[in-house]
Amino acid sequence: MLTRTLLHLAAGLCAAAMLGTSSRAHAAASWTPERNVEIIVPTSPGSSQDATARLMQNVLQGRKLVSVPITIVNRPGVVGTDYLLQRAGDGHYLYIGSAVVLTNHMTGKSAIDYIDLTAVAQLFGEYIACVVNANSAIKNGNELLERLKNDPASLSIAFATSRGNTNHVAIAQAAKAVGIDPKALKIVLFKSGGEAMTALLGGHVDVVSSAAGTVVDHLAVGRVRALAISSPQRMSGVLASVPTWRELGADSVASNWRNIFGPKGMTPEQIQYWEERVAHLVETDEWKRDLEKRFRANTFMRSSESRVFLHSEHKRLKDILADLGLAK
Repeated sequence: MLTRTLLHLAAGLCAAAMLGTSSRAHAAASWTPERNVEIIVPTSPGSSQDATARLMQNVLQGRKLVSVPITIVNRPGVVGTDYLLQRAGDGHYLYIGSAVVLTNHMTGKSAIDYIDLTAVAQLFGEYIACVVNANSAIKNGNELLERLKNDPASLSIAFATSRGNTNHVAIAQAAKAVGIDPKALKIVLFKSGGEAMTALLGGHVDVVSSAAGTVVDHLAVGRVRALAISSPQRMSGVLASVPTWRELGADSVASNWRNIFGPKGMTPEQIQYWEERVAHLVETDEWKRDLEKRFRANTFMRSSESRVFLHSEHKRLKDILADLGLAK
């Protein structure tokens, strides 16, 4: 009798435990936004990040992945992260950030670090191409590196929009990898990648370092020559013949990734809701077509994985910014 009673009790406890686990699992997935969601973009309307946010808005709403309205809010510069910081614990606010979230803090431009935000998911990676005018005497990446070894300041290297960004880091890492002092490179800054490319085509600068998607049209019609790309392996299409920096003996992989951040203090339920929506987003045809069109890589990561990535990226960027004399 006692044995039978104990067995019934054990069975009851197991059932209760399973019910409790099921209830907790349901609760973990039960948060949904109750009002308008804002996607904060730290750049102006019409920018690359703005286009990403608007595509995200269209797909999430068009496919009914989110049941409430989504608004795009452009708050350029550190104003965007300041705005997000004021919404602690509120899952109705998202922010599209890049490596600038890390480098702005390292260079003293912002008091906000990535650990002050919640990493929700990574969207994609964008690799950096190194190009010259088609009429340039520099025919390949090896010749470029040899010129820079002999005299790091002999060539003007242009990019947008600030020192220490991914455009800068990509070529600085390559230079450092072959023994060139990255601080000695002659850097010319422009307000946009388009302006930098115009200067290259006009013969006013020697080299441009820019996102792959911004150079492919010029490359396809023979206006520029691509010398190297900062991807871990060769890319496809018109970039298929372009060697990676690694192939040239310069171990430089650099991606201008985009990450979805939320305010600090988001609950596990809020994080799970949004990482699931992003997981569906990156599998849609609209999203995949846009990545292909812009020569971006699907590097989707969930929250936990993206946190590990950001920690690793923080160390890598801090090291190269220190080499550039930009880290505070």
